[in-house]
Amino acid sequence: MLDLGYVRANLPVVEEKLRARNMNPDEVLEDFASMDRNRRSAITDVETLKAQRNKFSEEIAKQKRSGGDATALTEETKKLKARVEELEQIAGLLDERLTEILRAVPNLPQDSVPVGPDERSNRVEKTWDGAEKPTGYTPPSFNFPALPHWEIGERLGILDFERAAKISGSRFVVHYGQGARLERALANFMLDLHTREHGYTEVLPPYMVNSKSLFGTGQLPKFAEDLFHCDDKGAFEPGKFQDSDHWLIPTAEVPVTNLFRDETLDESQLTTSFCAYTPCFRSEAGSYGKDVRGMVRQHQFQKVELVKFCRPADSNEEHERLTRDAERVLELLGLPYRRMLLCTGDMGFASARTYDLEVWLPGQGLYREISSCSNFEAFQARRANIRFRPSGAAQGKSKKSEFVHTLNGSGLAVGRTYLAVLENYQQADGTVRIPEALLPYMNDPSKPRAEWETLIAPQRHTGRS
Repeated sequence: MLDLGYVRANLPVVEEKLRARNMNPDEVLEDFASMDRNRRSAITDVETLKAQRNKFSEEIAKQKRSGGDATALTEETKKLKARVEELEQIAGLLDERLTEILRAVPNLPQDSVPVGPDERSNRVEKTWDGAEKPTGYTPPSFNFPALPHWEIGERLGILDFERAAKISGSRFVVHYGQGARLERALANFMLDLHTREHGYTEVLPPYMVNSKSLFGTGQLPKFAEDLFHCDDKGAFEPGKFQDSDHWLIPTAEVPVTNLFRDETLDESQLTTSFCAYTPCFRSEAGSYGKDVRGMVRQHQFQKVELVKFCRPADSNEEHERLTRDAERVLELLGLPYRRMLLCTGDMGFASARTYDLEVWLPGQGLYREISSCSNFEAFQARRANIRFRPSGAAQGKSKKSEFVHTLNGSGLAVGRTYLAVLENYQQADGTVRIPEALLPYMNDPSKPRAEWETLIAPQRHTGRS
């Protein structure tokens, strides 16, 4: 959420940034300036009338002590009290309305973000095609027609969309055998990389959160239809962010960012970096008809999420570092990708700057987003009230607490990495070669390497032991 004082002092800049996001400032901000003036005027009048009422009260006391008639002053005092209450109500209503407006205003793009209406204006920052080849990597080159992952998975017997639809409906999948193991191997590989080499602390958070948490990270109230609400405490009421209702998490960003909600950290704790592996649940409202085949747009998928809390001065540097951490997963798996800097019209609601990592899918002949790495600056921290105390404040110095900057990114979306492995490592005989980095996770490390399975081969599953 934006700071009221900042919007007031920089209204032309805010309006310009909203236009860059393809928004009409008059619709988003409504009559912000007029409401803010009226609110401040009402507050000023309240203070003036209260001071006048206090003087009248003093004069009434003097009149009573001297035996005089204070009836007229008493009546005036009553009128002042009624007017003060009226103005306080006006100021309170205006304050609530301004807060509602600010809750719906997106974050402002950094000046470095390219201006454009949609994804066509995103800028390619980097392309990686395996020039820095990790061990065992060969760039995908096929002397046969490359298949999409859903055909590969069904032919191998590791993906089952039909039975998933019977169990749960569309946009779900069942994994079998080596396919289920591949999903688990990818998650463990990512977690080990981020905790052992990149310095993140692993977190296992709840998979259900309350609406205050979703407000803090920016999903509520604007994007309620994209979420799954649990019918445990009645219907969700927009604007009422309770502790007692529950939602399935759309990403681990929500519970992990809210770990520090309503807390003040010491500056010495920053930067704090967490990673979490969780399922993610999304209604995909408005996406019907898009990506209906395969695992691209599921109602449930798994993801390893990276979350950082840092000082404002460090957030751009930490954004670059977080993005490189996510890229490293793709490079070690030998998956060609490109880094895109999103334009103003394609950025998320809470983001000030976002990189998308897009992996190459030869079976579909296109790049597909596999990670979105964002710097939210103080936007989420202000909504969730996450602050830090600058060094020296604890020793009695007058430094005020500040809002931290928050960042997050997928490191990576496990399902999309899974399908990228199937498409990039498919073989002419229908098998899929296991990436070198995953071999220890797909096999028993205590066995000789010569006995390790290096291919995912066709398989049948009877459920018998």
